[in-house]
Amino acid sequence: MNITQPNRNRLFWLLQLLGWGFLNLSSIFLLDKLGTLFVIYSLLTAILIGIGSTTALRYYLRKIPLENFNTNKLLKIGLATFMAALIYGFLSFGFGYAYLKLVPEITEMEIKVMKALGNIWILAFQSIFIIGSWVVCYLVIKLIIKANQNRLERLELNNTLKQAQLNTLKGQINPHFMFNSLNNIRGLMLEDVERSREMLTKLSEMLRYSLTKNNIDGIAFEQELEMVDNYISLSKIQFEDRLKFEQQVEEATLKLQIPPMIVQLLVENAVKHGIANIREGGKIILNANKNNGILNIQVRNTGKLQIAGDSTQLGLNNIKQRLKLLYGRNASFVLNDLNDEVVAHVKIPME
Repeated sequence: MNITQPNRNRLFWLLQLLGWGFLNLSSIFLLDKLGTLFVIYSLLTAILIGIGSTTALRYYLRKIPLENFNTNKLLKIGLATFMAALIYGFLSFGFGYAYLKLVPEITEMEIKVMKALGNIWILAFQSIFIIGSWVVCYLVIKLIIKANQNRLERLELNNTLKQAQLNTLKGQINPHFMFNSLNNIRGLMLEDVERSREMLTKLSEMLRYSLTKNNIDGIAFEQELEMVDNYISLSKIQFEDRLKFEQQVEEATLKLQIPPMIVQLLVENAVKHGIANIREGGKIILNANKNNGILNIQVRNTGKLQIAGDSTQLGLNNIKQRLKLLYGRNASFVLNDLNDEVVAHVKIPME
């Protein structure tokens, strides 16, 4: 079962109360020697000090990712543990001193306990041992939860792989585009036979590409750009001067491997949901560059982000699903409005 963030928080507080309560229940067995007031006071203050110091520590530890564990992270955890132990020891001494001042009569056993707490070495050892044990338990539980989540994610990805591949086929073979292209080419034959033959060649190349590249995880970026050029050429039969297309692609990106059909689907989405809905037409700009081991692909088109209520968003979901299957969380895809343009941005790790 996957543990959601709210359930994690509830589990944390439950374990905090149970753990610190159980740790300090030992004082109850000395009830006849220590006295009821001392036992209740020490139990409540110990729980309060323990929960307070480790809760603050937890918020810091949550900022340290456990993936790719290294010496630097270990030093951060060690320093945070020492600081929390220092706070724990200081508060323990403070609450003990307060008890001495507030309670007029204390037993001989209580005096011995207070003297032990007043010993700096005993207090330091106790604080470091208790907080260190808490940190070990916390990290172990966190690693177990993380491992369980990773296992569930792998199972989910494996279960959806066949469906994702089917969606990829559906996204690649767009019958409406194919029929429209054939009709447009048929009309073009009456005006320009040579260009019609060229467009038929491009359409057949697109069909061959979409069918033969379906089971391949990566192709050269320049191959994908050829597919995009074919798509734009065929689309311009219908949109003519209403469709303007511009490429700003770094040469260093041309040989990089990317999932097939990703860019073509982005451009197709820009034409279908952007340019086609604007009477005067618009422009599509394709940018690509590599920065810090990440291939950035951006497709911008004139218009506003409008998704129809009956839209399945098959193409967009196809992209997200394929990136997740191939790269996990290391790749990303976002679609936003920006200055009267719709911007699709894909990041793919290259290392």
